Amino acid sequence: QLQLVESGGGLVQPGGSLRLSCAASGFTLDDSPIGWFRQAPGKEREGVSCISTGDDNTYYADSVKGRFTISRDNAKNTVYLQMNNLKPDDTAVYYCRRPQGNYWGQGTQVTVSS
Repeated sequence: QLQLVESGGGLVQPGGSLRLSCAASGFTLDDSPIGWFRQAPGKEREGVSCISTGDDNTYYADSVKGRFTISRDNAKNTVYLQMNNLKPDDTAVYYCRRPQGNYWGQGTQVTVSS
């Protein structure tokens, strides 16, 4: 059964850091591009970052560029989202997605607040 499971969310103060994980089962991550999305209360889900297969090209939304880094560890079948210098506007539920088949994880809550 194909599954994505996010973890690593939590409460952090502005300026702090978190690392989100997206662990895959039922398929090999290095065969698939993976995207991170987020949805804040009352707002539409938006794309944050994605990583391709093969050459591992990456994409970042302008709002997170220079602060977030996406990476993959094929040995652990996991994609990470390192988030630094977090801001209150980063507060949202973060999801990872496999485009093929439109598979989504259950999400992990990130709250940035003092």
